[in-house]
Amino acid sequence: MSEFDDEEYESFELDGAGRSAEPVKKTTGSGARGDDDLEDDDDFDESDLEDAADDEIDFVLAAYREDGQPYVQSLGKDLANDLDELIIQLRRLPGDAGALGFVSLVEEVFVITRVRGQHVQVLLSDAAAAADWPIARDVVDYLGEEPIDEDEEEGEPIGDLGIVADLGLSDFDMGAIIDNLDLSSVEMLVEVADKIKLNPQFRKAVEAAVG
Repeated sequence: MSEFDDEEYESFELDGAGRSAEPVKKTTGSGARGDDDLEDDDDFDESDLEDAADDEIDFVLAAYREDGQPYVQSLGKDLANDLDELIIQLRRLPGDAGALGFVSLVEEVFVITRVRGQHVQVLLSDAAAAADWPIARDVVDYLGEEPIDEDEEEGEPIGDLGIVADLGLSDFDMGAIIDNLDLSSVEMLVEVADKIKLNPQFRKAVEAAVG
């Protein structure tokens, strides 16, 4: 892959808005359970979860490369509560290697989503966050995993740690970033962006979003 050009940057709203080399959790089948499965799973009812408020959403950003140049966009904050809609919006973007979505909540939890055509990868920094945030529970659902008991202190990532391995950040190094408890989720994602050569564009977008 070619290097990013540090002088290219865009920000605008879209319409509507040591670990092993294997992912922490793999998708089963198509990666998402059917509607009947969701209706039968009372423990996975999202009705008891309130959407994250604007002041709880640090940012929702998308990044992609077109003709070798990187672009970073600020997306609507409503996408921080709906993984399906986030995937739809990312699929609309061009990109030599697909589009990446980055969501950070209360500087504690992040979700990375990568969309390449029909191929979707997701990573949630803390599986226990599914007890608190709709998009985190969406990730658990998408992966076909059981929800984490609210009384459990898991603190472990779920999804594909190698989500951007081909862009320069291995699954091992992604795990190391997540394990660094001295970093907020915002700082973690800035570091991820640095490793895959999205900075300074990504950092500028973060600064514009969080002030």
